[in-house]
Amino acid sequence: MRKALRWLLALTVLIGTLSTAGTATAVQPEATDIKDRLLAIPGMSLIEEKPYPGYRFFVLNYTQPVDHRRPSKGTFEQRITVLHKDVSRPTVFYTGGYNVSTTPSRREPTQVVDGNQVSMEYRYFTPSRPSPADWTKLDIWQAASDQHRIFKALKPLYDRKWLSTGGSKGGMTATYYERFYPRDMDGVVAYVAPNDVVNKEDSAYDEFFATVGTKECRDRLNGVQREALVRREAMEKRYAAYAAENGYTFDTVGSLDKAYEATVLDYVWGFWQYSLLSDCDTVPADAKNATDDEIWTSIDTIAGFSFYTDQGLEPYTPYYYQAGTQLGAPTIRFPHIEKKYIRYGYLPPRHYVPRDIEMTFQPGAMRDVDTWVRHNATRMLYVYGENDPWGAEPFRLGKGARDSYVFTAPGANHGARVAGLVDDEKALATAKILEWAGVASATVQADPSAAKPLAKFDAKLDKRGVERTLRP
Repeated sequence: MRKALRWLLALTVLIGTLSTAGTATAVQPEATDIKDRLLAIPGMSLIEEKPYPGYRFFVLNYTQPVDHRRPSKGTFEQRITVLHKDVSRPTVFYTGGYNVSTTPSRREPTQVVDGNQVSMEYRYFTPSRPSPADWTKLDIWQAASDQHRIFKALKPLYDRKWLSTGGSKGGMTATYYERFYPRDMDGVVAYVAPNDVVNKEDSAYDEFFATVGTKECRDRLNGVQREALVRREAMEKRYAAYAAENGYTFDTVGSLDKAYEATVLDYVWGFWQYSLLSDCDTVPADAKNATDDEIWTSIDTIAGFSFYTDQGLEPYTPYYYQAGTQLGAPTIRFPHIEKKYIRYGYLPPRHYVPRDIEMTFQPGAMRDVDTWVRHNATRMLYVYGENDPWGAEPFRLGKGARDSYVFTAPGANHGARVAGLVDDEKALATAKILEWAGVASATVQADPSAAKPLAKFDAKLDKRGVERTLRP
């Protein structure tokens, strides 16, 4: 009996040893290369990897539900990019609110914290558009939920602090993401983010244009804008020839006449959005005696006659849809132009979206976000440009805000950055970005004036040209 028991015990030990060995052989080693770890995420696929010194840069697709409330009702592929520095560094989550660039670049907070950067293409901007497109699923909550899912998928890889950032519509996007998912990010840096709380009340823009810059500069710009409408007949003949030469059409906006006026009415706004006061010397000083060519060139350079064509508008259909359903859009007056010269005025977003796409405005969407920011903003930084029209209606902080700031860069346009703030504000903003990212040194914590970006300036990564469209 004892021999039998000893034999059974020996057999059990042997089987256990074989079983353990077999299991150990079957277990695959955990991926250590960042590309392999990224591609091990369910729904993640590689489009391409591009080399860049000191980084790995990946262009990826991530499978997202069309409707985050009903994930079983279809999916689409959303483009993202990952600028990988090191998993031990903080991560900046960037979106511009439009298409994502597939060229390696680094946003200002990424340079400040010397971190990784994840960039997201906003849903419904091609190719990140469901097919067929259910436009009712293009709203700020669905887009924030896209970011939330991406963050949850990548957080196990990049487990240090995260900051969200974006400029213009991207700054709005970072704000909306924080409003709906306030536990995801450790801080928010939003640049030049418009905040159109009451869509029908736009007097702040009129006040801005009445005082921006200098009277001499305003007079030059107003004169060119008015003269372009005074000479409408001759200039539209030139516009028709230009459209025919380039194959442009005007079905969405309705006519060449509407497109011409819309372009001219964008002129003054466009100058202040993208130019500096010092650029006023490039504007014809005596519009009445300027040649047609001088007027055309100035309007085309600043506002762009191609934009309100079907071909120019098509890439921005998602923006105009959102402007006409949730974001709102400015309407401004032109007191320097006689009413007889203005036929349509500032057209609402409905005119820039194909008619087969239905739109209904939701007036409570921006009120909700504005109220939330005023009472709940925590570790949020807003940066505006003094001469940027989109800053006429900014985000503001209320008594409930904590460790949050709104700064304005003097003389800056729509490209305002922390680097352009006055010295004490620049130091404080930089120190806060470092602190929120968990990489502020003891010296910086004790003295914010010592705060500096941790990464050296890289001309290719950090210097970006401004995309010349008059959208936010």
